[in-house]
Amino acid sequence: MARQCDIAEAKDQLSELLDAATAGEDVVILRSGRPVARLVPIGDDVPRRLGFLGGSVPDALFDQLNDDEVTAWS
Repeated sequence: MARQCDIAEAKDQLSELLDAATAGEDVVILRSGRPVARLVPIGDDVPRRLGFLGGSVPDALFDQLNDDEVTAWS
């Protein structure tokens, strides 16, 4: 379950919340009990996943098509 805190708590504990998000914890900030923001880390630490391919993109996807494959697509 996500860690949730209201805006006042987020102001007081921002450094701690950033550490938690960087460690992979789901941090949600609430306003009047409703979720309004999620803290997530930025950078190479978080691999991007392509959902419809199950999280990985095979290198062969970017290989150049041979002549037979180009003809089949035409």
